[in-house]
Parts: sequence; structure tokens; C-alpha cells
Amino acid sequence: MTVTPGVMPGGGPGLLGDTRARTYADKLRLFNAFAAPELVHALTLLDVHPGDAVLDAGCGTGEACATLRDSTGPSGLVVGIDLSDAHAHIAARTTRTGQAILVADATTLPFAPRSFDRLWCSNTINHVRQPVRTLTHMARVLKPEGVIALGQSAFLPDMMFSWDARLEQEVTSACRQYYRDKYGLDERDLAATRNLIGILTRAGLAVDSVQTLVIERTQPLSPADEAYFLECVFHGYWGERLRPYLTDTDWQTLAASCDPAGPDYCLRRPDFHHLQTYTVVIGKLL
Repeated sequence: MTVTPGVMPGGGPGLLGDTRARTYADKLRLFNAFAAPELVHALTLLDVHPGDAVLDAGCGTGEACATLRDSTGPSGLVVGIDLSDAHAHIAARTTRTGQAILVADATTLPFAPRSFDRLWCSNTINHVRQPVRTLTHMARVLKPEGVIALGQSAFLPDMMFSWDARLEQEVTSACRQYYRDKYGLDERDLAATRNLIGILTRAGLAVDSVQTLVIERTQPLSPADEAYFLECVFHGYWGERLRPYLTDTDWQTLAASCDPAGPDYCLRRPDFHHLQTYTVVIGKLL
């Protein structure tokens, strides 16, 4: 595997505002801890063999790199790249022999053609402005028998309040409107990556398999579950920023459901039932 020197991220912010200076490391670590069992299973779908060279394109805080390194064995290599300096710095803290973390842009990978046997890309393609062009570029670093896995969360709406489907729908709509307003997007921009099969085929790859995993949580919740819901979802994704997008009644109901100090805190309900999906599409070179 060859790294081309001097290639740095460029081309302006990503679709969702990503730059080298931006970080959402806390959200990444909370999600990776929460969904660890399902993500470890998803990584097995990449079918990594001992001795493989594997690229994690959009490695975030590096949890998948560690799991992939276990699969490659001492004779293999795992390289993680992320656009964010902060993410790469955190990921680099846990690197081992045969593992490397670089600051790089997935749309302009700094690697020679045919460098990797396997490529893992999770919740990243939805951040780029030209997904087909990006996948075509990614495919060039695969060896002739190489395999690429695209993982993407939330192709189906999450279920958080199993007792109030209408409120869930309103909160989901409010979140999407928030992102459209923040980044100047159209709804079609947010939905563009739902068709991973189409993106893969238009990028010149053959779809080998598709599997959607269900991340399901009921009582009793683990500390990782509670931390993810409270810090990442209730505070990080929802919170005060959704108030302008909801009616006063819905906002008050949502706020009460997400308040650990209140009597209506949803994570204490014995009937709490959460569902979300994570889809993995496996592609191979034609």
C-alpha cells in the first residue's frame, strides 16, 4: 500500500458542513458504544481475512479500526482516514502495530490504485456532495478481487416513543427541517443516499449482498444505552434547537419525556422500546 505525499483535504465543506476543524467526536463515541454488538456483526459482513489490507474511509474515533485489526491479524494492515483533525487524533491514540490513522478526504484518497483488499465506509457517504463520484474514486484503491462495504443508519424511521407514533413523526420532520435550514439543503439532498444500491451500481460496482440490522433496546437499559439516548439523541440531536419546529404542546411533551429530573422521563418507563436500522451493502468490482 502506497500513500501519496502532499494530498490534503480540499474542495470546501461537505454536504453536512464537515471540515478539518469540525468535530462531533462525543456523538461518534456514544453511538459506537451503544451499537457495538450490531456494528461488530456488520463488520463481519466485509469478510476480512488474515493478511488483508483494509481501509476505513471515514473512521471517526477509530472503534471499527480496532475490530478490523483483530480480523487482519499480525500480517495485515488497517488504515483509517477521517477529514476531522480531532477525530483522527482520538483514533490514533489506540493504534497498534499494523494500523495507521491519517487525516484525509474520502473524496480524494491519498493512496495508489489497488492498495486495499477491503474497504469499510460507515455513515460517511451521506456527508459527501457527489456520492457516485466519491465511490468511483474509492473503488480505484481496491485490488481486483476487492470488496467494499457501505454502512448507513436510519433508512427506516426510528421508534423512540412506541406509545406516541405521531410525536415521533413530528420530531423526525423537525430534525430534517433543522438540517435543511442549517445547511441550505433540499429534502432530496438528505434522501439522496437512501439508494445505496443505485449509487454502487452507477459507480461501476456489482452489488453482492444487502443486509439491514435492527438495533433494538428495551428495559433494562445498559449505561451505554442511557448515555447514547440522553447525551447524543436528547441533547445532541434534539434539544432546544427543535423548539422552533414544533408546536408548543409537542415541544413541552418532548422536553418532559427527555428530562431525567422529571416524572415523565421516557428512559424510566417500563414499556420503553427503541428500534433503529443499520444497513450494510456489499459491493465488488466488476
